[in-house]
Amino acid sequence: MKKTLLAVTLASLFPLAAVADVVVYGKANVALQSTDEASYSSANGNQADGSKVELVSHASRIGVKGGEEVNSKLKVIYQFEYQTEVDDGTNGTQTFGQRNIFLGLQGVAGTIMGGHFDTPTKVAQEKIDLFNDMEGDITNIFKGENRVSNIVQYVTPTFGGFAIAAAYTSEENDGTFKQAGTPTNGASVSFSYTSPVFYGAIATDQDVEADGISLVRAVARLTLGPVQLGAMAEQYENDNTGFDEDGALVSALWNVTDKWAVKGQFGDSDVRWIDGEAASIGVDYKMTKAATLYGYFTSVENGVADAAAPTVDAHRDDTYGGVGMDFKF
Repeated sequence: MKKTLLAVTLASLFPLAAVADVVVYGKANVALQSTDEASYSSANGNQADGSKVELVSHASRIGVKGGEEVNSKLKVIYQFEYQTEVDDGTNGTQTFGQRNIFLGLQGVAGTIMGGHFDTPTKVAQEKIDLFNDMEGDITNIFKGENRVSNIVQYVTPTFGGFAIAAAYTSEENDGTFKQAGTPTNGASVSFSYTSPVFYGAIATDQDVEADGISLVRAVARLTLGPVQLGAMAEQYENDNTGFDEDGALVSALWNVTDKWAVKGQFGDSDVRWIDGEAASIGVDYKMTKAATLYGYFTSVENGVADAAAPTVDAHRDDTYGGVGMDFKF
């Protein structure tokens, strides 16, 4: 049961019809981590050297979602999701930070919604990134993992495993002059196919990150019994700087038993950093359906330039290792 005490409390405060479909959910993910960083950026003079042991929270969150039927073919849906940090209780300067938040309509003709949430290109990544929200997250060397504001999205119904998602992002500009490379109106589209054995998707962002920046991503996942194999390729272009680079990533997960799993992934990309590389290995132990113990080791390296600003000297050679627990509710 995902209707927790909070949902019951809400139901006691408001009319039953108003909270007829309320689901409170989230996860607490915390790890004790050994960090060894050697990073430098000439853009801001920041330098990080040395080792430390720290308690880290990996995108712990809490959310409320649900809806209400208008009729047998149409339903109002909503979601309010916020991130918090288990280690120190703050997210930046606030206790909670916005994640995916939207209001929409879902029916036989598909789903339309607006708010602040992941673009179709980000969602198309699906489960390829086995170290999502951790130090090995693909955001270290790739772009396209955008969660944006003022976004409106339409998702078709699934036909034979195929689906299309299309989103429009608005800068809400009043018509004043905008410089190249600054936020603007953009579009994100994905085309995907899902079956029990295979998942594949092609997605593109146009002017989502900023004016003149485009990205194309292709992903595939193959499930063969206890083994899951994943791959992703990405092409990134910045018309403002002439930057045109690509990258690729592979991942593998082996469910050794119904309790134990081992996993690893490697990415090589010039999209975010020149000569960017990220490698991770890990092991999971599922204590219950909701609780998992895990261990991991990650190495992240890059060359001497920031892909977004090639004149900037920004290199890193960092390693991370830790053990933690993930609890979903």
